[in-house]
Amino acid sequence: MGTPETCTDLEVLLPATPGALADLGETLGRAGVSLEGGGVTSLRGGRVAHFLVDDGPRAVAAMAAAGLGPAVARDVVTTRLAQDRPGQMGAFARRLAEAGVVVRTLYSDHDGNLVLLVPDDDVPACRDVVRAWDADREAARRRPEQVG
Repeated sequence: MGTPETCTDLEVLLPATPGALADLGETLGRAGVSLEGGGVTSLRGGRVAHFLVDDGPRAVAAMAAAGLGPAVARDVVTTRLAQDRPGQMGAFARRLAEAGVVVRTLYSDHDGNLVLLVPDDDVPACRDVVRAWDADREAARRRPEQVG
């Protein structure tokens, strides 16, 4: 099983037919590829699957061998939000917007990490925003609660 830092996003275009998702899951399972999070959404008569996988090249090869897809693996950026604090998503998304980062796809992995897929040109800026966000979150966690 991979970690968010070593995983990639697997994007697969699936037909909107019964069994397509089962075919994807079974194919990846036979190939020994672990799914760490993701989901499927409908899009223009088909479905787009995005899953965080521990071996992107193996997943893409398995999809091609099974005649599924098209499929592509892309690098992701991950972070965490303080899920018990309302407004976290908006605050984080605002920082991304101010840095000029376009979010193509967003989902959570099985451990509650936020998984971001952004255009290749936006990856450096996204990583900068995440580093600052994570540092601010850690600093807030270390501060003693203010009373009164």
